[in-house]
Amino acid sequence: MPLIQHQVVDVHPWLTMAQFSDIITISQMTPGPISINSATFVGLQVGGIPGAVIATIGNVLPSCIIVLSLAFAYYRYRKLRLIKGVLLQLRAAVVAMIAFAGLSIMFLSFWHSDGLPEHFDETDYIAVGIFAVSLLLMRRFKRLDPILVMIVAGVAGIILYSVF
Repeated sequence: MPLIQHQVVDVHPWLTMAQFSDIITISQMTPGPISINSATFVGLQVGGIPGAVIATIGNVLPSCIIVLSLAFAYYRYRKLRLIKGVLLQLRAAVVAMIAFAGLSIMFLSFWHSDGLPEHFDETDYIAVGIFAVSLLLMRRFKRLDPILVMIVAGVAGIILYSVF
């Protein structure tokens, strides 16, 4: 989003910051990836229907070409030892990226910051409690549906935050 904002608001003053904020809000409420929705709305604002179509194609097409090229290369050369080694290394990188994203969300939820706080007196104990109970339930009852746990955790959060 910062890249799109920089191009649309700063480099090419097609939209004001207020218009861009409105577009982001609308694109978050509509189904689909936010980058595609944002590009479609910016294209519509700047060039009407043709602009929306071109912006959407411009957003989707490069990714499609890259993914199709990688899929073709993978299916053609997947038995090579070098490719297997690269994929094994990428697996570790993907796990690290997912773990980093999870920790970032945890820090934001527990301490409203992007890292460990200097003082733990600002800890959101309701969020920590809901997390701990959810984690214990998921570990204890292996067949428990994660979606159900998220829904119950959300309802518990609404109730607890409205009471406390």
